[in-house]
Amino acid sequence: MTRTLEWKVGLFLSEEDGTTKARAVLDTGTTTLTGHGTAHCSPQDVDIPEIGDELAAGRAMHSLARQLMKSADRELDAMGAGPVGPSAPGPGTPYVTP
Repeated sequence: MTRTLEWKVGLFLSEEDGTTKARAVLDTGTTTLTGHGTAHCSPQDVDIPEIGDELAAGRAMHSLARQLMKSADRELDAMGAGPVGPSAPGPGTPYVTP
């Protein structure tokens, strides 16, 4: 079976007083997840806004990725395909089922 989906991600950035905040919003059409990230410019550092943008955005996207992996882990567990025992892979590790 072939499937094609489009999931949209919006990334919103704001900066105030040396702190950059990012919000990443994923819209799958049926679910919306939001990740957040921040970056702070140290007083002794040169203020380069692009670096704060990249750090905050990366952290927001990482937050979003963790949420997606947790959601997939929960759904796999509900189907009985989740980890079993102490040697089971941690969250975010791909599952291989026979």
